[in-house]
Amino acid sequence: MLPAEISDPLVAEQLQAHLPCAMIGRQIIVLDQTSSTNDAIFQVATANSNEGLVVFAEHQTAGRGQRGNRWESATGKGLWFSMLLRPKIRINDSGRLTAWAIEAIAHVIRTEFFLEPAIKLPNDVQLYGRKVAGVLVEMRAEQKAPHLAIVGIGINVNQSLEDFPLELQTRAISLAMALHLRVNRQELAVAILRNLDRTYRARFTPDG
Repeated sequence: MLPAEISDPLVAEQLQAHLPCAMIGRQIIVLDQTSSTNDAIFQVATANSNEGLVVFAEHQTAGRGQRGNRWESATGKGLWFSMLLRPKIRINDSGRLTAWAIEAIAHVIRTEFFLEPAIKLPNDVQLYGRKVAGVLVEMRAEQKAPHLAIVGIGINVNQSLEDFPLELQTRAISLAMALHLRVNRQELAVAILRNLDRTYRARFTPDG
């Protein structure tokens, strides 16, 4: 069950209703809790799985960042999601997906909130020198099919400083902290998915 403090739970049907023609977001699942959304997609993905599946979680018990770092994902306070993709790229070109995703996130933050995010390679988006979002790409080779790519995204949305562990309080920030107001997570999720869908088609699909 979702904890009572989640005042704006994500609703898969409502998200999909705003993305009627999208490839990314053609199927959306919202989980109350999972170890990590990347793990959740790998558990259900098969050679026949449709590209564009997106899995959100209100809470991750073992969210992962780059180089095995733990990603702190306070329940109901951020956007934690992964996408199943089949880009026609070599398996050692996964950095192209990371660059695409962090650029898309930064663009939405800039245009929706008039903030000026900075991209910190290889996989972070920062505000005021502190991490607001990160991307983790994992690829798996598939026989007789394009490689399977799982693109995991974490965005700090409505956390207060106290929601971060002490060791991260000088290195992490949320959009709400930067804006001094609460952000509608559902609307932000739609804006992010729309931008990801449009830019993915342009970069990674033959007829994009």
